[in-house]
Amino acid sequence: MPIFMIGTQRSGSNLLRLMLNQLPEIAAPHPPHILQRIMPLMSSYGDLSDDENFNQLVDDVCLLVELNPVLWEGVVLDRKDVARRCKERSVTAIHGAVYDVCAEVKGALTWCCKSLANINYTAEIESYFRSPKYIYLYRDGRDVAVSFSKAVVGEKHFYHIAREWAATQEQALALREKIGLERFISISYEELTTYPDRTARLLCAFLGVTFRESMLDYHRTDEAKRAATSSALWRNVASPVMKNNSRKFLNEADMRDIGIFESVAGHVLDALGYVRAVIRSGTEKVFSSEEIVAFDDENRRIKEAFRKLIDPADLMRRDLQSGLLKAVKERLAQGRTAERTVPRIAPVTASP
Repeated sequence: MPIFMIGTQRSGSNLLRLMLNQLPEIAAPHPPHILQRIMPLMSSYGDLSDDENFNQLVDDVCLLVELNPVLWEGVVLDRKDVARRCKERSVTAIHGAVYDVCAEVKGALTWCCKSLANINYTAEIESYFRSPKYIYLYRDGRDVAVSFSKAVVGEKHFYHIAREWAATQEQALALREKIGLERFISISYEELTTYPDRTARLLCAFLGVTFRESMLDYHRTDEAKRAATSSALWRNVASPVMKNNSRKFLNEADMRDIGIFESVAGHVLDALGYVRAVIRSGTEKVFSSEEIVAFDDENRRIKEAFRKLIDPADLMRRDLQSGLLKAVKERLAQGRTAERTVPRIAPVTASP
């Protein structure tokens, strides 16, 4: 019974992952985002019934895991072993195989993948895995926008963030309707941070595992420390749950930006039970093509400015995986599958 976390980043997923990783039954490693990064390249790998093509795909996925910014402690990926574990020749099967290895190293019964973008690949997940469970973690989209506006990743303009946030929540809600509540649980960031004990107990009951108080001490673990020192994005995971961390947008966002967000995604805020602050239902603004072009320009400018502010060590860790993906794309474009074009690179360790 594999577990997939779905939703939008900046919603507490790293916090929840570390809490789940405290349970002996579940391995919840930092995600290398296998499906998100490899699935768009699949058409270029050719016929996977060809051993050379499939083995190259296995090697690429394993290397992506090995270059993860937060190492999978103690996990050694033997390519032949990973290939043997696959029940079919697909990237979904390889994903399951490497996570199975991780769970075995920990001595866990199952695993949780925290790659929230898996919401885009639920058809493949449902097709390959037997009765997977989903944890839908969501947060007030306006607070998500505030968080993204200060992060080194993601979109920066409220218009773009609202569009992505709304689309993701709609996908998750549609999945819930499709598969029912037996395999799907919805948890809000606000519940998780305000009532962490109660929320953790509800989650454990859903997963069929025993709640442990250690879940609330996630921030004391070596895994939390490794994550916190790997990127400014995850610095907060080395601290206890941040209570009263909701509706920050009222103090940290411009009313104009809030209005833009509510015009684009107000219907989803309504569906999730969040109260609007600026735009009443039915009065949403429809933006002109000229306004959207201006939003695009501003979004691009801010993203470029943030790129220059990234800590060099943080950027280097991210560039290891980015470099791999770039090389894979170039190799596939040239039709070469036998020769590895990226050397194995020793992981970079950041100073606390």
